[in-house]
Amino acid sequence: MKKSIYIMALGAFGIITTEFGIIGIMPAIAKHFQVSIDTAGWLLSGFALTIALTGPFSVLLTSKINRKVMMCLVLLTFVLSNILSAVSPNFTVLMIARILPAFLHPVFWAVATVAASKQVEPKDAPKAVSVVLGGLSVATVLGVPITTYIADLINWQASFIVSGIINLIAFAALLAFVPSMPVIENQSVKSQLVILKKGQMWVNLVATMIMIAGIFATYSFLAEYLGKISSMNGKQISLMLLLFGATGIAGNWVTGLALSKNVLLTTRFFLLSLIAVHMLAYTFGGLFIPMTAIIGIWGFIHTGGFLIGQTRSTAEAPEAPELAASLMVSFGNAGVTLGTFLGGMIITRFGVHEVIWISILLLVLALGLTWVFVGRKVPAADPETPVEITEEDVVEEALGV
Repeated sequence: MKKSIYIMALGAFGIITTEFGIIGIMPAIAKHFQVSIDTAGWLLSGFALTIALTGPFSVLLTSKINRKVMMCLVLLTFVLSNILSAVSPNFTVLMIARILPAFLHPVFWAVATVAASKQVEPKDAPKAVSVVLGGLSVATVLGVPITTYIADLINWQASFIVSGIINLIAFAALLAFVPSMPVIENQSVKSQLVILKKGQMWVNLVATMIMIAGIFATYSFLAEYLGKISSMNGKQISLMLLLFGATGIAGNWVTGLALSKNVLLTTRFFLLSLIAVHMLAYTFGGLFIPMTAIIGIWGFIHTGGFLIGQTRSTAEAPEAPELAASLMVSFGNAGVTLGTFLGGMIITRFGVHEVIWISILLLVLALGLTWVFVGRKVPAADPETPVEITEEDVVEEALGV
């Protein structure tokens, strides 16, 4: 793997620490500004909703700008956002500070994943993309637990400062060590928009949105769940989030290997496993030791969802990979918004323990969509005998396997 791929993974680590680091410090922020936990949840869902609504437009509008310049601009924006968040005098200013970098967030993901895949042989593309997405896994291992621990040790403002420093280091590394990436292919907007006619891509995007919603309906409030149901203190919650992310690194790697063998089978097994682990968390959430083991298993499964969504969504549109990647990011973040909103609503009405059931319902629905296939017909050896191309064939062709 080229050094620049790992640096882009560091950038991914920085922006995900900013996006999801709020999960661990949400209870502290809600207490400080005297707002409800579901209102504080908008610091995550508002960020994600902005990405969902603006992602494809941001990518199209910046498609002709040097890719290194764009990634540097994104990371610098995240640095400034964290500084403003740390000094926010009220919840409204904090909300604005959180939303500002969300406009450029999908640009980084679209550029980094496509750039990584183009820097290696086609057969190694899934591995290269999984390295960049590994930055997400590492963010859940170190970023989220660190911000949670810093908030418990000092205050929540210090957590934003730490996130800003992480983004600043990633910015400096990208600026110093990644070569210039001028846009060589002069693709028109119209030629890229052709992919919007692909029915199976839309099926996969909707399935990804529902899957991510199922994941985040509970995960967005995991710190609250562990505090209220498992009776853990701040340091114990930090350790649980660290365990969650640590097993997630291994899970991301295993998911990448499994996807290279069979995409649909991996997707279905992932969803079934995640449904099972949510049921275990509901049953044994009040017991410290069993919940510790469940968190480890949960983290191992959880992180693979992003790689699954990326693979299934973007493989349908190899002729416009950055736009396809941005659509996946938009639908994925729409899932974060939907999941966080539904989770907050369930918590407000029924209590935090019952939030798990909305996750299970959404994950079951996503599982059902894996059997929905918008087929295509192409001429076979005998022009009168059409052959159906399956999703598996499309994914394998796009990944070069």
